[in-house]
Amino acid sequence: MTHIGFDNDKYLHTQSERIRKRIAQFGGKLYLEFGGKLYDDNHASRVLPGFQPDSKLRMLLHMKDQVEMVIAINAADIEKNKVRGDLGITYDRDVIRLIGIFRELGLYVSSVVLTRYSDQPGARAFQSRLEGLGIKVYRHYAIAGYPSDTAHIVSDEGFGKNDFIETTRELVVVTAPGPGSGKLATCLSQLYHEHKRGVQAGYAKFETFPIWNLPLNHPVNLAYEAATADLNDVNMIDPFHLDAYGVTTVNYNRDVEAYPVLVAIFERIWGECPYKSPTDMGVNMVGNCIIDDEMVRKASCREILRRYYDVLCDQKKGKVSDDVVFKMEMLMKKAGVTPEQRTVIAAALAREQETDLPATAMELPDGTIVTGRTSELLGASASLMLNALKALGGIRDELHLISPVVIDPIQHLKVDHLGNRNPRLHTDEVLIALSISAATNPTAELAMEQLSKLRGCEAHSTVILSPVDEKTFKRLGVNLTCEPKYRA
Repeated sequence: MTHIGFDNDKYLHTQSERIRKRIAQFGGKLYLEFGGKLYDDNHASRVLPGFQPDSKLRMLLHMKDQVEMVIAINAADIEKNKVRGDLGITYDRDVIRLIGIFRELGLYVSSVVLTRYSDQPGARAFQSRLEGLGIKVYRHYAIAGYPSDTAHIVSDEGFGKNDFIETTRELVVVTAPGPGSGKLATCLSQLYHEHKRGVQAGYAKFETFPIWNLPLNHPVNLAYEAATADLNDVNMIDPFHLDAYGVTTVNYNRDVEAYPVLVAIFERIWGECPYKSPTDMGVNMVGNCIIDDEMVRKASCREILRRYYDVLCDQKKGKVSDDVVFKMEMLMKKAGVTPEQRTVIAAALAREQETDLPATAMELPDGTIVTGRTSELLGASASLMLNALKALGGIRDELHLISPVVIDPIQHLKVDHLGNRNPRLHTDEVLIALSISAATNPTAELAMEQLSKLRGCEAHSTVILSPVDEKTFKRLGVNLTCEPKYRA
């Protein structure tokens, strides 16, 4: 049974009200820089049980008649085909995906802005594609001396060179497919242009993490550091807020470091800065909607442990440095987390020792642990998948969900025609075979009906899995970790 630590309904109401108040503060026009994932925020849903992955998007739907969306994408990211790690798709493809999602839900997407544009061929082609889809495209350029040379930035040769994005609604949400896309610069450029047109538009920032009104070393905030360990983000007390109000709040290093520069830019645009601290800029109400702190702490500790294993595997793959591993180890100590707290790890390792081959384990929603072993027909992950579905469906272990008559032709295809040396079926191949069997086998059909119950389950592999298996687990919503080693 899933326990809830976060009141999602309360969040949808209080967050939209907080944003409405900020719009009113600036006389009816607000540019809201939306940090993190606006859609499919799975990290938030893991550390705040009860938070839905699309909660922030649903919150905007509470005020959709006031909202228009502007999506920023760095032209250089288009050129180098930068990929979203969680989805495995390029940033430009994700922009198209996000436009479709926003529009399908009834949100108005007014335009896309290409930031740091310098006539890159890929960016030009992407602009043509967007315009062919009927989407307005604007260009913003790299500004010499940004962000420190405020006199140049706030001038006709700085922000003045950028296209002015035509907007019509009270709340302009500036979002992006990932970090470094230029959301803040887009908002500031718009403020400059609006001011020149006599419009006193405002700016605010929405970042879910770190949560400003939780303690600095609360596991939720430590989990955010773990999620961004490779970016060198560090949670810290907001010194400007403490100095202005005598109240301790939490922010992160980049916002605190950038704040004096933002103040200077605001002063040049407006004559004064409306905010006394980086915390003042924010509108995040997530911390006010936690209803079970102990549940949230436990979920966040589990997330830190998962992130630790992800970093160990990335180190093995040569993707991160030893410094990132050291940082994760320090976060583990701060949170009081050890590998022994993840029960599927010991179960998988015990199964590997018993069979002397790679093994896997999964914890089902009721706490039951099932394992998978490597065999001649199936890899350990595929075996685990079938065993988990059997357990969830109350199907006897000795029953075959997929006949060897079905598996043999697939292995023949893989080895004899597609050039694979490993005849064992991966998880995606097993699921296809299972779906085919379900057409004539009621037991296989029963097993297929259990797939949705895998979402949120914990799993561990004693070896680094193939990208195919990793992606399948991710799509099913399984929280997977792996030992940082390849199969011998």
